[in-house]
Amino acid sequence: MSIKSSDKLRQILEIVLAFGNYMNSSKRGAAYGFRLQSLDALLEMKSTDRKQTLLHYLVKVIAEKYPQLTGFHSDLHFLDKAGSVSLDSVLGDVRSLQRGLELTQREFVRQDDCLVLKEFLRANSPIMDKLLADSKTAQEAYESVVEYFGENSKTTPPSMFFSLFSRFVKAYKKAEQDVEQWKKEAAAQEAGADVPGRGEPPAPKSPPKIRRQQMDLISELKRKQQKEPLIYESDRDGAIEDIITVLKTVPFTARTGKRTSRLLCEASLGEEIPL
Repeated sequence: MSIKSSDKLRQILEIVLAFGNYMNSSKRGAAYGFRLQSLDALLEMKSTDRKQTLLHYLVKVIAEKYPQLTGFHSDLHFLDKAGSVSLDSVLGDVRSLQRGLELTQREFVRQDDCLVLKEFLRANSPIMDKLLADSKTAQEAYESVVEYFGENSKTTPPSMFFSLFSRFVKAYKKAEQDVEQWKKEAAAQEAGADVPGRGEPPAPKSPPKIRRQQMDLISELKRKQQKEPLIYESDRDGAIEDIITVLKTVPFTARTGKRTSRLLCEASLGEEIPL
């Protein structure tokens, strides 16, 4: 499957994990993986003015530091179609066809002189064999890709699994469009042009101190890509989900200047990251 073979998607998810570890800092220790449902939370965490999300900031970082990853969604094929298929229903239909063919075969044993049954079995038995093989391949491929991303195929149907990626891709593309529009508006504003129908105001430029903190995040991303694979066994499952749950209530913030206090989810401590 394309989502399993895409190296760009893997690196995007590593960057998301690095974001979580950066915001979590040393308070809980590094998370070695996260549930795919956490991708939806990238849209829920917003800046102090509530106009930009963490996904917008992710898009900016990737465009600036990892431009080779910006077209990762072109590697992913048929997400919407895959999400609309009920694998259990398909497998059930195949089993039903198999039982029907077996009944026909038993009937032919009793009436081996029936030319209609003989011709039907001759024409459709190979088709049934291929259908069984294809359904087995599809089931094994789905179980493999779900396990690859750390999920459980028995509790995660295709409609849920593929929809997570489909929503993420659509939101990412929308965030790319927003960021590009804000850049154009910022350029027009600097040139003194009057832009009619202006949407969201451009994000303020980061002061030097915040820029250094952003560079710390970039260093974390590079360290993640060089040293750690996407998913490890973790001593504490769901740590990054806890972080995201807390961050939903307040704007996400940068680490404080004190090495002993690196809280990233309390609005009263540290500087907020302007997007």
